[in-house]
Amino acid sequence: MTLKKLALSVAAASALFVVSASAQMPASWTKPTTGFQVIGNIYYVGTEGLSAWLITSSKGHILIDGGMPQNAALVEANIKALGFKLSDVDLILNSHAHFDHAGALAQLKKDTGAVVIASAGDKAALEGGKYIGSETVTAYNFPPVKVDKTVADGETLSVGSNTLKANLTPGHTKGCTSWTTSVKDGSKSYKVIFWCSTSVAANRLAPNPQYPGIVADYQKTFTKLAGMQADVFLAPHPDQMNLAAKRAALGPGKPNPFVDPTELPTVTVRSKADFEAQLSKQQAGS
Repeated sequence: MTLKKLALSVAAASALFVVSASAQMPASWTKPTTGFQVIGNIYYVGTEGLSAWLITSSKGHILIDGGMPQNAALVEANIKALGFKLSDVDLILNSHAHFDHAGALAQLKKDTGAVVIASAGDKAALEGGKYIGSETVTAYNFPPVKVDKTVADGETLSVGSNTLKANLTPGHTKGCTSWTTSVKDGSKSYKVIFWCSTSVAANRLAPNPQYPGIVADYQKTFTKLAGMQADVFLAPHPDQMNLAAKRAALGPGKPNPFVDPTELPTVTVRSKADFEAQLSKQQAGS
């Protein structure tokens, strides 16, 4: 699925939520799927349509995102099925404060006892359980989660042998954060990015922006991402990274399909073009 189609799909789903809190979301968002090893000590523990990532070590684990509120049990089941303990999850991180990625964090925090860390830009949204700029749309609400610590751009966090860097890439949300790390797989080491997202989705760009400065934030983020390198690109929605096809291609003796240094720049270019098209349409009142 292209970023443009995905953005339209998510926007359409969001529009349905506006009409009714009981409206249907994409079925894949809450459809169970088995967890699996992506590369090195990084595991996929999300659902069929919403990503959640577990980064493991002998001295504790890091969880990134949790999906919808009802996905908490599915994420926990995947963690346990892979042989890991919930009590060993020390940190919970968030890519961005939207209900489909942060909705399960409150329950996951309660069940693991982990510390929740996010950017200052998304703290209010996480602690309020609101979609900033659309606070009156109750269908966008999610269970609030206490942020124990905020991180600044470039700040690093470590658990055991794992160190992650917070790269602020705002636009999709005010505090959108793309986390980067390195992972060893066999004798090789790879740069990994947990991309936040740069799709427009349901965001208003003009004339009444979702939040002040959103257009400038997107533009700065595209410039920033264009200067970054990653061997492994991991996204909050599996369709944004062709996860199903890559998973099917995994196997002993085969090159890891998740290793693709061209993916981040390709996604950045396509996403920027979509953003510019959406901006033009909104400015024209389409």
